[in-house]
Amino acid sequence: MSKGDLAARPIYHRTEDSIRARLAIVMALAVTRVIEERTGWSIKKFVTTTRRYRTIETRVGDQTVTAADPLPDDPAATLGAIRSAH
Repeated sequence: MSKGDLAARPIYHRTEDSIRARLAIVMALAVTRVIEERTGWSIKKFVTTTRRYRTIETRVGDQTVTAADPLPDDPAATLGAIRSAH
């Protein structure tokens, strides 16, 4: 994916913080576009649907205990689509 694909303008920033912020925005746009293309969902629908599912890991002594809400089929299939390569 190129900067032209994202319709991003050229960088005219001079300070490192400005450049890093600009690159973070462009990268976020790239990730958003990949999610939308692979799932067919809008980014708003993706965030709204998946934000309520969490996995928590807790260390108790030498053991790690993992707790997670199981994903329903629709979000699970969507996440699978994101992981798959074209």
